[in-house]
Amino acid sequence: MTAGTTEPEEYTSDPAERRREQRGWYFYDFACSVYSTSVITVFLGPYLTSVARAASDAEGYVHPLGIPVRAGSLFAYAVSASLVVAILVMPLAGAVADRTGRKKPLLAAAAYLGATATAGMFFLAGDRYLLGTFLLIVANASLSVSMVLYNAYLPQIAEPDERDAVSSRGWAFGYTSGALVLVLNLILYSGHDSFGLTEGEAVRICLASAGVWWGAFTVIPLRRLRDRRLGPAVRDGGAVGSGWRQLRETLKDMRRHPLTLSFLLAYLVYNDGVQTVISQASVYGSEELGLDQTTLITAVLLVQVLAVAGALGMGRLARSYGAKRTILGSLAVWTLILVAGYLLPADAPVFFFCLAAAIGLVLGGSQALSRSLFSHLVPRGKEAEYFSAYEMSDRGLSWLGPLVFGLAYQLTGSYRDAIISLVIFFVVGFVLLARVPVRRAVEAAGNPIPDRI
Repeated sequence: MTAGTTEPEEYTSDPAERRREQRGWYFYDFACSVYSTSVITVFLGPYLTSVARAASDAEGYVHPLGIPVRAGSLFAYAVSASLVVAILVMPLAGAVADRTGRKKPLLAAAAYLGATATAGMFFLAGDRYLLGTFLLIVANASLSVSMVLYNAYLPQIAEPDERDAVSSRGWAFGYTSGALVLVLNLILYSGHDSFGLTEGEAVRICLASAGVWWGAFTVIPLRRLRDRRLGPAVRDGGAVGSGWRQLRETLKDMRRHPLTLSFLLAYLVYNDGVQTVISQASVYGSEELGLDQTTLITAVLLVQVLAVAGALGMGRLARSYGAKRTILGSLAVWTLILVAGYLLPADAPVFFFCLAAAIGLVLGGSQALSRSLFSHLVPRGKEAEYFSAYEMSDRGLSWLGPLVFGLAYQLTGSYRDAIISLVIFFVVGFVLLARVPVRRAVEAAGNPIPDRI
């Protein structure tokens, strides 16, 4: 390529260079998944609630910005606020990345802002609930923004026929690190007395360690991933000043790709079901099945470990049967999991572990293959913008499932009825995905059609 050329350089053609970038790409999942597992799923919710209760008045309320909030609701509200912030920032970050071609500096900024906020949770002691709320909002929103940029690399570092396997390996790396750090954290937490720590100190160390891990392993993808040169049609107009204008153009552009939108709608529906099952499983286990905290944490570990095998195994299935058919099969399994959960007897941890194992085997694969399948449906040069919409489906719009779960419980007083109500998300998602002609969708996006999809 001669100096001064305007030809865009969007894809990596050299196999050795492509593998090097792929290996670096995997490590961002390895870096940030610890936050999702240790911070969000296990430790921060109960701990931030206890900090808020220590600061609450006689009626059990805290008053951030003068607004009365029940201490027990603070964590949920903070997560919701972080998603609102993410919704505002993710499309802008995607538009800027695609207009400048500089995903890596933006990825670094989002990752290290989130990692710093997470490490700062070490100082979440006493009645500092406002500090905890602020750090949670910053960390959660930063993770969402970083995942937009991270996912947008996939079409640039993997050939069409490689993407299912590459995406699956990324998820496997993430689940591996989540399980590893959670084991170490649980050793520290359960043995805090022998380490000369209080329970609160142990939790704060576990929270902060996730931020240190996130920041330390982010170095690897930042060293191996590279930015691409863009053509003048993509560069023109100025990045920052045109970010929101570009978002409007992206939404208009997506209407010109109705098959891509059809897949995104299907993903929105069934992924809402997946996220709700994961977030409400511990509530169902403790409130309906009467299981103790040790059993629930062990079940989380089991999900993490088996999700690695599930992501890799479903990646292999996709090579034989195609990503769409494999995802449809996983949605059928998710439906059976909910039926089994509805029938699960109380005070039976062995059966709950079996259910957790089934969740682990389909969780990673259904997420990984959805990401790789969507990457085929994205027009060239618009990866970050389209993946911002994908990430909004993944994180920013995952409120409907919990709402259905909560309303079902409110109307019936039964967590069993609430859990079975989620079947609708997998059934509707299955039907919507089955109706998407993915080969035509790939062709309409202007991308090469893989042998299996």
